Amino acid sequence: MVSLGELIAPRRLGRDFRWLLASSWTSNIGDGIALSAAPLLLASLTSSPLLVAAGAMMQYLPWLLFGLLAGSIADRHDRRRLVMLANGSRAVIVLGLVIFLATGQVTVWIVLAVAFLYGTAEVFADTAGSTLMPMLVHPGDLGIGNARLQAGYLVGNQLAGPPLGAFLFAIGSFWPFFVQIVCVSLAVVLISRIARTPVPAKDDPTPGGGKAHPILEGLQWLRAHPPVRTLVVIILVFNVTWAAPWSILVLYATEHLDMGAVGFGALTTASAIGGLVGTTCFGWLERHVSFATLMRVCLSLEVLMHLAFALTTIPAVAFVIMFGFGAYAFIWGTISTTVRQRLVPLHLQGRIASVNMVGVFGGLVIGQLLGGLIAQAWGLTAPWWFAFGGSAVTLLLVWRSISHIAAAPPAIVDKDAAGR
Repeated sequence: MVSLGELIAPRRLGRDFRWLLASSWTSNIGDGIALSAAPLLLASLTSSPLLVAAGAMMQYLPWLLFGLLAGSIADRHDRRRLVMLANGSRAVIVLGLVIFLATGQVTVWIVLAVAFLYGTAEVFADTAGSTLMPMLVHPGDLGIGNARLQAGYLVGNQLAGPPLGAFLFAIGSFWPFFVQIVCVSLAVVLISRIARTPVPAKDDPTPGGGKAHPILEGLQWLRAHPPVRTLVVIILVFNVTWAAPWSILVLYATEHLDMGAVGFGALTTASAIGGLVGTTCFGWLERHVSFATLMRVCLSLEVLMHLAFALTTIPAVAFVIMFGFGAYAFIWGTISTTVRQRLVPLHLQGRIASVNMVGVFGGLVIGQLLGGLIAQAWGLTAPWWFAFGGSAVTLLLVWRSISHIAAAPPAIVDKDAAGR
């Protein structure tokens, strides 16, 4: 009988993978706690919707400002130590907030400044952390490894963390952030147990005989590799169309579907549960269905989800749609990450991952702005129609390219497989 530990983190993935997984899961619990506690703190300090929304924007903004720089640094330094340093910085930043809370000196501007600094440290932690997986496991195991990380994100960040954060906030405003410090600090200790990772820096000469700027080198590689470039564009555009209706989801749920605040919270929970089911099934899907087929199915379901939300007025149907969304969205996330990691050389993993994340958060910011404007002009279902049309056209344009993305030769060679 297979043990629970073997089921969660198979031995073939190695000891270092287990330390990475434990660190990621622990950090996600801390982030999940803050996911509910931070908006509650802002709402207790101001009634301005703009200032409350600015809390989330302050964590998105660093990706646009420092994302490419973080990728360049991750490709030129010890990635394990970078994750430790960035997570340690996050703990110190939150400790400052706890001190302000404990002394009664906190203001909304202090919270926004902490959100920006924390988001900046998170950019460097996530960028360097995303490069560790290809260095620790064989390319053939990247799919199952990423699925396990996704499962930890869902359980810690989406399911367990937020209600725990709300409960702790009700006890005392500083308690959720104190627990977050403990989680992030423990994550630093856990990832420190990973064997020292080599610095994979490698500068390609420019036509003039010198060395290319690290960021420029990454962008030039991306421009010369259509499969990865197309994947990044798909993620950017689908994040724009996804974020447009999601920016007004709370109004759609409470006013259009008349579900109330509890119903809105239950919608996000349904999505997380669906995602957990999807990531649990990923191993079976990877063995029985091609990546090209899975990618097309996931993106097609995204198009249909937008249409279904535009048409429905029934809360029960919305729950089913959200459960399905969670299932396919996290399967897509696992596939897209795995494909990118297989196709990108180790020395460029950080830079290409950072370009991808800049696209993700750039798409979110653009989509949120469009969603608010469209809903204000044409009503709460209009952003769903925009998302349906935009994603459908995009899918038609990239349908054939998906086969080339999935079939592209990997840059990371499985040495064990090659020797057999």
